[in-house]
Amino acid sequence: VVPGETALAFYKAKNPTDKPIIGISTYNVIPFEAGQYFNKIQCFCFEEQRLNPQEEVDMPVFFYIDPDFVDDPKMAKVDLITLSYTFFEAKEGQKLPLPGYQ
Repeated sequence: VVPGETALAFYKAKNPTDKPIIGISTYNVIPFEAGQYFNKIQCFCFEEQRLNPQEEVDMPVFFYIDPDFVDDPKMAKVDLITLSYTFFEAKEGQKLPLPGYQ
């Protein structure tokens, strides 16, 4: 991925159970310091996802690395950024708060 250019990646998720699952995802960027430059434009993680029994899906994330990344001396030796997700079952009936709003 070239800093400043958009990119599209897909993550595969499978529901190995015999019941539907509604899940949510959290993400992690490694190295941690590069996280401030990682910008998601559109992501499956913005909303809960329903996976039917035995269903396997490719979930997209549309993102870019802020071009300021290349000017940050702390990022000079960073040539690999890893984006990972943890997908877990949402608690039934629990509403998630909007980030930054009370």
